[in-house]
Amino acid sequence: MEPALALSLGALALIDSLSIGTLLIPLFFLLTPGRLRVVRVLVYLATIAAFHLAVGFVLSFGAGWFTSALEAMSESQPLLWVQLVLGAALLGGALLLGRPAPKPGSPEAAAILERPPGRLAGWRDAAMDGRGTGALVGVALGAGALELATMLPYLAAIGLVSQEDLPVPLLLAVLAAYCAVMIAPALLLLAGRVLLRRLVEPPLSRLTQWLQLNSAENTAWIVGIVGFLLARDAASRLALFEQSGLAGLLP
Repeated sequence: MEPALALSLGALALIDSLSIGTLLIPLFFLLTPGRLRVVRVLVYLATIAAFHLAVGFVLSFGAGWFTSALEAMSESQPLLWVQLVLGAALLGGALLLGRPAPKPGSPEAAAILERPPGRLAGWRDAAMDGRGTGALVGVALGAGALELATMLPYLAAIGLVSQEDLPVPLLLAVLAAYCAVMIAPALLLLAGRVLLRRLVEPPLSRLTQWLQLNSAENTAWIVGIVGFLLARDAASRLALFEQSGLAGLLP
């Protein structure tokens, strides 16, 4: 695997690590009152990583099945224009999604922070009450399933990996590494919560509040990045950069 591909996958995995399932829910777990159940947090993270790994494995084979057809169609001018329009639409949608977060201390911010989202609060209570692991696994699978429609970075990563025609063991290793990077920030926060509780709890609380207030903007960034990549690829294949004289200015 080329270093450039590895860096791209790592960057996409870090973007993926900012989702509700991989960061916001673990943060709520870490802020649970009383004794922190470390094993249960680890089970949650392992489950959501395994879910992503399974989805990635299935989609990789599906992607490989029609990759040859897409390659034959990739030089089609009409399809490239459709891709360009789609990328531009995602960029435009990102601008609409990325409304400014309410200012700290404002009535709107207070209304958001007075109560965590009901679904997340219910999931936390069910997952951290210590009564078996069924509810905990259900929380992880539910979070993963709810994010299927928005896992754009992961879909982009699967598309990149599928183009490499990797053997199955290496494909699994690459997807597993992606999932490990995806949950790494949550693992680091967990380690900090355990080892440096008094120092870490205040910034964890502030980070949770920031994620709550900026959830729309974070989603907009993800959508915008994917839209830019799609539009840039289509524009490059259509030689629009060369025609406009911008070829030397863009990577």
